[in-house]
Amino acid sequence: MEDWLAAEQPSDGSRLELVLGYLYMTPPPTGSHQYATGELFVALRAAVRAAGRSDLQVLPGVGVKISTAFRTGVIPDVAVVAHRKSFEAHELVLAVEVWSSGNTREERDTKIAGYAAARVPYLWIVELPEDKPAKFCGYRLGESGYRQEIYAAEGEVVSPPAPVSVEIATAELR
Repeated sequence: MEDWLAAEQPSDGSRLELVLGYLYMTPPPTGSHQYATGELFVALRAAVRAAGRSDLQVLPGVGVKISTAFRTGVIPDVAVVAHRKSFEAHELVLAVEVWSSGNTREERDTKIAGYAAARVPYLWIVELPEDKPAKFCGYRLGESGYRQEIYAAEGEVVSPPAPVSVEIATAELR
């Protein structure tokens, strides 16, 4: 964990994460990935401001240390944190992951399990299949892990579980 925290992030936009104690490099995000991330960031920031929640901060691509048996440090595409300077898992209120075909099943499962073990209350996952609408899943943490509360695959407008009321037009994520 200390090596990951001390490591310099690559200058080409790749992301260096720690997954199960191993450093894991993901390639730079694609244009469609960055577009979806930007749309989600803007929608969340507007919702947090509209709710008057000065205790919450919406941030793109910050490193979050998950101090669990998973020895994992992740960089969610968008994060809602309870403080402006803390990126410990207990300050993470919502994690947003935008996935494409390059994200492996192991990476996906490990991140979800890590967020659940760290007790992150909300998780959104957006998948960007080629030439199809974005798939959106919204989860809320329960006693034994995440419960899916929202699923959209045809460009619907959804109100996913979140610390503030927000609507996401999933067709706008493409």
